[in-house]
Amino acid sequence: MSRKVLFVCTGNTCRSPMAEGIFRKAAKEGDFKVSSAGVAAQDGSSASRETVAVLKGQGITLEKFRSRMVDEKMLKEAEAVFCMTEGHLEMLEMMHPEHEEKYHLACDFVEINGKVGLDVPDPIGMGRRAYETTSTVLNEAVGGIIGFLEGRDGAS
Repeated sequence: MSRKVLFVCTGNTCRSPMAEGIFRKAAKEGDFKVSSAGVAAQDGSSASRETVAVLKGQGITLEKFRSRMVDEKMLKEAEAVFCMTEGHLEMLEMMHPEHEEKYHLACDFVEINGKVGLDVPDPIGMGRRAYETTSTVLNEAVGGIIGFLEGRDGAS
């Protein structure tokens, strides 16, 4: 049975779909079911053009992706929820405190620039280079996340 992992950002069109794609490629196929959502998302939008382009450059496609608002069912089903920023984590704690033991920052399990638990930078409106930077951070973070999840094997 696959384990469910959820990535959360604001609008679910840039960072969390990017994290979803990167995680899907990096994780063992079939071990995890990964998805993403936003704390202020409009349902049904596609991932941003830049997100799709940056992922395509890494051989990753987001087939049939549509943005969605995070909800109780997603949180209940998820083994772990990885937020892009401290603000997203705090928002989930306010909206759904009953699942707070599942909430983590995406960068909680990796050291970047000498720090652990950094926010994933928001690239929206900042051009292609900002999306590349976000992708670099998420690629590093996903390795730590997979290590964290594999260390919990058997724990659910």
